[in-house]
Amino acid sequence: MASMEENFPRGGIQKKPTERKTPNTKLERDNLFDVHHEEKSQKRKRSQRDQGKQKKFKADSIATAKESFVNIEPLMIEALCEGMLLLGCIKEVSDYELVISLPNGLSGFVPVTQISDAYSKLLSKQVAQGELLEDLNSLVDMYSPGTLVRCIVTTIEKSADGRRSIKLSIDPKKVNKGLNASALASGMLLSGFVSSVEDHGYLIDIGVSGTNAFLPRQKARNYIKTVKRGSDLKIGQSLNCVVVEVKNEGRVVLLSIDRSEVASSLATERQNWSLSNLLPGLVVKARVQKVTPLGVKLSFLSYFTGIVDFMHMDPEKSTSYSPDQVVKACILCINPTSKVVRLTLRQAFLHPGGSPNQVSNDRIGAVVEESTVKAFYKQFGAVFELDDGTLAFARLKHLSKTRKSFKPGAFKAGCKHKCRIIDYSLMDEMCILSLKYQIIEARFLHYQDIHTGDVVQGKVFALKAIGMQVKVTDGIKGLVPSMHLADVVLKQPEKKYNIGDQVRCRVLECNPAGKKLILTLKKSLVQSKLPVLSNYEDAKPGLITHGFVVCAREFGCIVKFYNDVKGLVPKNELSSEPISCPDKVFHEGQVVKVMVLKCEPQQERLLLSLKLSSKPALEDKKECTPKKKQEVKYQIGEMVDVKVLKKKDNGLEVSVLEDEGNVIASIPTVHLSDFIATCKLLWHCLQEGDVLPRVMCLSDNGERIVLSRKSAVISAVQEEQVVRSFSEIQPGMVLTGYVRNVMPFGVFVEFPFGVTGLAPKVSMSDKFVTDTKEHFVVGQTVMAKVMSIDEEKQRVLLNLKVSECSSGDSAAESFALLNQYFKEMKEIRNLLRRRGESSMVQGLCELVPGKELQLVVQDVKEDGSALFSGRCLRCQQEIISFFSFVDKKIIPGEKTKALVLHVDALTSKVYVSLREELLKRRAKQWLTENSQHYAIVQHIAEEFAIVSLETGQLAAIPIASHFNDTFRFDSEKLKVGQTVSVTLKVAKENDHGVLLAVQGSAKKNVFVRVRHESETVLEEVLAAVKHSLSLGDVVTGTVKSVKPTHVTVAIDDKLTGSIHASRILDEVPIGSFPTFTLKAGQKVTARVVGGRDVNTHRYLPITHPHFTQSIPELSIRPSEIEGDVTAVLNRKEDSTTKKLGLYTVGQTVTCFVKKYNILKNWLEVEVAPDIRGRVPHLLLSLNTKVLKHPEKSFKNGQAISATVTGTDVTETNLCLSLTGIQSLEQSTITVGMVTKVTPHIGLTIALPGGKTGKVSIFHLSDTYTEDPLGDFKVGKIVRCYILSNENGKIQLSLRQSRLNPKSKSKVEDVEITCIKDIKKGQLVRGYVKSITSSGVFFGLSPSLLGRILFQNVSPYFVKKHSLYEKYLPEGKLLTAKVLSVNGKEKHIELSLLPEDTGMSSILPESLGLPRYDAEEEKREADDRGKEEQVKTKVKAKRRIRNSESEQEAKPKKRKICPTDENDSGIEVYYREEDDDDQEEEADKNKPKIRKPGEAPRLQVSVGFTWDEDMNAMDVPVLNQKEESSESEEEEDLHSKLKKQTKKEKELEKQKKEKELCKLEAALMDPSRQPQSADDFDRLVLSSPNSSILWLQYMAFHLQATEIEKARAVAERALKTISFREEQEKLNVWVALLNLENMYGSEETLMKVFERAVQYNEPLKVFQHLCDIYANSEKYKQAEELYHTMLKRFRQEKPVWLKYASFLLKQGQTEATHRLLERALKALPTKEHVDVISRFAQLEFRSGDSEHAKALFESTLSSYPKRTDIWSIYIDIMIKHGSQKEVRDIFERVVHLSLAPKKMKFLFKRYLDYEKKFGTTESVLAVKRAALEYVETKSSLADS
Repeated sequence: MASMEENFPRGGIQKKPTERKTPNTKLERDNLFDVHHEEKSQKRKRSQRDQGKQKKFKADSIATAKESFVNIEPLMIEALCEGMLLLGCIKEVSDYELVISLPNGLSGFVPVTQISDAYSKLLSKQVAQGELLEDLNSLVDMYSPGTLVRCIVTTIEKSADGRRSIKLSIDPKKVNKGLNASALASGMLLSGFVSSVEDHGYLIDIGVSGTNAFLPRQKARNYIKTVKRGSDLKIGQSLNCVVVEVKNEGRVVLLSIDRSEVASSLATERQNWSLSNLLPGLVVKARVQKVTPLGVKLSFLSYFTGIVDFMHMDPEKSTSYSPDQVVKACILCINPTSKVVRLTLRQAFLHPGGSPNQVSNDRIGAVVEESTVKAFYKQFGAVFELDDGTLAFARLKHLSKTRKSFKPGAFKAGCKHKCRIIDYSLMDEMCILSLKYQIIEARFLHYQDIHTGDVVQGKVFALKAIGMQVKVTDGIKGLVPSMHLADVVLKQPEKKYNIGDQVRCRVLECNPAGKKLILTLKKSLVQSKLPVLSNYEDAKPGLITHGFVVCAREFGCIVKFYNDVKGLVPKNELSSEPISCPDKVFHEGQVVKVMVLKCEPQQERLLLSLKLSSKPALEDKKECTPKKKQEVKYQIGEMVDVKVLKKKDNGLEVSVLEDEGNVIASIPTVHLSDFIATCKLLWHCLQEGDVLPRVMCLSDNGERIVLSRKSAVISAVQEEQVVRSFSEIQPGMVLTGYVRNVMPFGVFVEFPFGVTGLAPKVSMSDKFVTDTKEHFVVGQTVMAKVMSIDEEKQRVLLNLKVSECSSGDSAAESFALLNQYFKEMKEIRNLLRRRGESSMVQGLCELVPGKELQLVVQDVKEDGSALFSGRCLRCQQEIISFFSFVDKKIIPGEKTKALVLHVDALTSKVYVSLREELLKRRAKQWLTENSQHYAIVQHIAEEFAIVSLETGQLAAIPIASHFNDTFRFDSEKLKVGQTVSVTLKVAKENDHGVLLAVQGSAKKNVFVRVRHESETVLEEVLAAVKHSLSLGDVVTGTVKSVKPTHVTVAIDDKLTGSIHASRILDEVPIGSFPTFTLKAGQKVTARVVGGRDVNTHRYLPITHPHFTQSIPELSIRPSEIEGDVTAVLNRKEDSTTKKLGLYTVGQTVTCFVKKYNILKNWLEVEVAPDIRGRVPHLLLSLNTKVLKHPEKSFKNGQAISATVTGTDVTETNLCLSLTGIQSLEQSTITVGMVTKVTPHIGLTIALPGGKTGKVSIFHLSDTYTEDPLGDFKVGKIVRCYILSNENGKIQLSLRQSRLNPKSKSKVEDVEITCIKDIKKGQLVRGYVKSITSSGVFFGLSPSLLGRILFQNVSPYFVKKHSLYEKYLPEGKLLTAKVLSVNGKEKHIELSLLPEDTGMSSILPESLGLPRYDAEEEKREADDRGKEEQVKTKVKAKRRIRNSESEQEAKPKKRKICPTDENDSGIEVYYREEDDDDQEEEADKNKPKIRKPGEAPRLQVSVGFTWDEDMNAMDVPVLNQKEESSESEEEEDLHSKLKKQTKKEKELEKQKKEKELCKLEAALMDPSRQPQSADDFDRLVLSSPNSSILWLQYMAFHLQATEIEKARAVAERALKTISFREEQEKLNVWVALLNLENMYGSEETLMKVFERAVQYNEPLKVFQHLCDIYANSEKYKQAEELYHTMLKRFRQEKPVWLKYASFLLKQGQTEATHRLLERALKALPTKEHVDVISRFAQLEFRSGDSEHAKALFESTLSSYPKRTDIWSIYIDIMIKHGSQKEVRDIFERVVHLSLAPKKMKFLFKRYLDYEKKFGTTESVLAVKRAALEYVETKSSLADS
């Protein structure tokens, strides 16, 4: 095609066709001519003449229909060239490439490096770092098959066998290379790739240089929801983008990927598309020019022409196209050399963003018996119609075996052929067919056709180091790994195999998705007739198959099978003979025959055996003894009695008595008891022939049965406190298990039913764990709390901390342990007594604590212990001389009395005491349970300690408070002689000879969990008798026993049946006990309605194979006895799960109480024999009395009516309710249980249905109390009123007025729901919320807060706020008066003053605090009357009172209180202004009172506060209360003045003069505080350079919320202060920055900042602004400013340190580490040591202390002689490290080789440290080290 272009140069003249042209000639000529005109149109508008010329040319060019027919042909691979643009569809996605379907059945691939620039950068970064990046998503995560993409051909490679592979790129830089910024227009549809994810959207790479494309988040939201590939777009993801807006001449483009916008996009003339930038995938409106059999010729976008081949015409309209018809078309490809544009008319491509129709995978490879030829194209192939009506295409080469055998006549329209679908072309929406016989009959066509275990024929393709490549078919290649080339490993495989050899292989592994095929040539495997093991589910115990050894180690061999299934052959299963070194016997690759012993498919664990000799015997045994029965019979949790056969080192071998000794089982030693000590003792005491009753089956794998006697584990299984599989585990569960293994990193815990979890080291104990083996031992019983689960890996993480696993009542738990221990000891003692072998054993059994003995001293040891003899006993007593032998010494041979403390039967030792106070015979006092006593520890055993009470009686106390409480530090251990406080639990001496007690004080209502024997549905163990009964049979029997929920009936001598409570009466009265209507011995006639398995008690359907060996389930209901048999049968056949599904939510059922489960807090009921239910605690009743003691309210067997609410998680029980279905709607009343008590906030209540609600302290009662939460404890049942239920948050009230509105009980504290409920002058009660600088915040309701200014808290003036915090703690109940209510801003001002509330003052008078009105009380009324005459002489108060001032005096006094915001109350004196305009301003500023959430007042950085000097209070005349006298009082004073005599007037005058003098003196006082603007003006005139005065002046205006005036003062200050006073000016600049930060905008702040930088040292200004940002919590701005500083002041060390401190305060330790690296690069080398040291110090204070240590260590290793760094390191470690670490550092330091002066300093530091923290010995050790150093130095000097 390319050669044709030479004949048609651009703009060339038409040549006459002198010879026969190739089919493409005419088309290319058209396109060339079009391009020519298109290029001309860019320079100037096309003239009418040009158009005429074009039409003429086209008319000439399309000479004949025949030429047109040949002209339009499908795209062939030969026609492809580099740079060609194509629309493709993703066919397959792998990790490293995308396989793309191209038009006309072609396909290519896109390598992972050709996605986009951003994605390639991430790939390179990942490769460089060598670790996975979070931002980098795999191709599989981003692309899915069926997505249309724009591609460009990069290369076409030709392989050795002549095949071409097309390499493509979807990189937008290559695809959109024809576009430039100026060509972009709105409405264009472009392909883009996400290059970065930003806060408000995404940066998209559209491949246009100089253009930034942005996709806003709102434009991507719908697309993300529809695609469902995560909540965000990913870097490298391909998108179809519509240009929404073009800005700045194409430099900025806004995009949209909204599916509706993309789908409706259309390429138009307005978008100025040209042939150089035309893109595939654009949808255009086109006009049909010519219709031919091979396709259609179109014109589009005014001056383009294109072709549509026959494969891309719309199948439904292919015959209906006519010239000049307007159609929608999509551009498929553009050839850059020939300029051919191909389009498609298929509907799937006409809406951008859509995807073509796909075909199901099973269709590919299918053989179609009859397919009809629709059309035949002799140069290309044929189109067929398949059996399902779809069209398919077969290339010419696939129509026959060879070209010679091809017969065109056989492919006329309508002819039928057999064919096979070999592929599906997404871009053509057609199947690709082949009619070749060898392909139709081929066994394998694709990788999907090959299955694991298939034997295949192949041809050797290549020999490589990793193995041999085998070609199975044309498209399928496999690898034979080196290990699998033969049964033995071949050293030179090339000698055995040659390229081209035919080989017979077996498929080991096949992965169609990854096109991976692994084969084996091992004859043993290829020829094996045994089953193929390709998944763990098929590995049934007993299966025998072939595998190959992949690893042989000392523990055994790992054997691999097909599909990477592998299992372990333990060492003991390798051979009947012992093998010491399996690696010497077995080699890698060896084929072995193995038998499956056990398989756990979920965990992918497989246990195997090579012992196959026992196989026939096993099979015989299976035939003669029903092994499966044994597996069914011994379920986990089943109780059996056993007889000891043999004692082994690790446990007992026993036989099960129920099975007449035929079944052998084992009990490991650690499973003999919950207590390790008891395990050893019991194993020691048991002998062959002993019987152990009630042992539980722990596991039964068909060959080995393991039993357990652990009572805690048995109870857990019987009470259903277990998980039967991994799926049942939920985080938060507390389960009982036992330690399986103890590793250095944690403890593995196993639970019944085989579930195992790991408790990591950090979760093992509440104490610090150094060595895991010190805390737990293998086999120990533990309680474990599930922390988290990993469902994929099936891992469980556990927590063994007592604080997490304990119920909270340690006394009850520890007593339960003690009780269980003595119960087991009693069983052992009884066992020994029954045996009665030796006199010593008998003697040990007789001895109990508290028994007196006459003993003879044998020997006294140095440690104070003594040995005695007496009646053949060897007795030892551990004593501490301090207590035991104060006055008395014993000598060998002496006879003495002794009291038995403890008998250790395992070592045959008896521990006794000689203490006289214990030996004295006292009258035994009557002790009561739960009484407290002080006791002295006399002896400490492993599980308990013996203590003596003050009465002389002995008691046992438990050492552990919980199963998991196993470790104690030495300081925590009990010591003999120690006095402890104990609480008696058992006050009577029993068989143990001691009382039972627990440590600590008694707790009320201590619940002791006593483990009962498990209850089963059938208490009697009924034998499974084979019977001939079938469902529907009527039988007669005698009532044997009556139980609450069932009745046992003897049908004949051997057969026993059961009648459930629901099968007795047709109509069951609620509250009755149906089973008690029958009596033992009564004759009954019943019908068989089911069968129950003897062990599991599960209900068996009629089809169950074991039905004839079950216990018949009977019914004596009249309706069922007389009813139809078939009806009974039909009802019983379904499984339990199906039956549960028959119950609908809301249905009412009658059920029968089984028991109340105290641990789970639910009522267990039975609806039918096979249907059980549970009623949660809160759904039992609406009566709180019933809920407090539910076990008393519901009797076993009682009939109750319940409502179905659903089924439980395991779908084995119905969830029921006795109170109906709770709606929890607003205004309803329900019951709940307190789950959490939050001080000063309220309660969290658990509600029915698993919901929770909150109760505020204001809704606990109608009367507020000092301790509102005192009556509420966790677990308390309460009635609640639902106030609101919005968004899942439920608010409750416990007020009686809400719960019982009719009772009309007195409501002392009315509910306050909104601010309208509060009126001015009202007295309200509430709780103190908090104390801030603005005042006391006072809670009035859950949503309303009031504020009490400090002057309204108390009549006394308080300087320190801590005093308020002491007398007004959070949660204190107070009464307050409402002063004002601002409804708009929700401001409530309150007062606590005694004159307002009528209550006593909050602060007591005894504190001696000054009163606000102290001076006023001293004034006489007549003094105040003459005040106006004095005021004329005072400059500060220049006002003459007249009748107006008298009228305004009273409101003025009240005005200042609410507006005052100062934290100390001082403003009362100086805030009062005398000018009318200032009063008006104050009125305006009233609404500006700061709310708690507003910005705080400006903090003067110098630390100035108005309340520093209290002298202002001593100025008598300035007291504002004098000026604001009442108007009535003033009238009285005026009347008095008129009545005064001349003498009185004279005296009055003299008095006034004195006061005036005092006033003037006060004004002259230098310590007086300024109180007005005038005062400040005077002060700043006298000290113009004092920044502190200017700052106080600013603060004065700010407290009056006059921001502008404060700004003006700052500007004045900057002009006034001398330029030499740099620091003073800087202080003002900082204050101005503070002011703008709090009250200004970001713009005003920046203006001030820029000015400040100009006039001051820039670094200081930057640092101050950073501090201001950080203090006001503007962390983002602070961070940006720090970044600027690091660029501008990179050589300044303080900048780096300050930023590091800032980052550490934010908790960004990783960022700090990176910052240090940057700092070291930026700063000079001489600063490095100091910088590292300072960074390390900062990290110690607020970062990662371990990293800080590492910094110090690395610095000191490089600079060991820097004593300053050593000193800093030591100081910090003394503060933050342990004593051991500090001593280690000192030891290193004093052994350094430094100057003597430095060494002296370091030794002195060491000595000082040891004197302060060490012992006398450690001090001496330091002194010795110092002497040694001096001696060494002196000896060196001498030499």
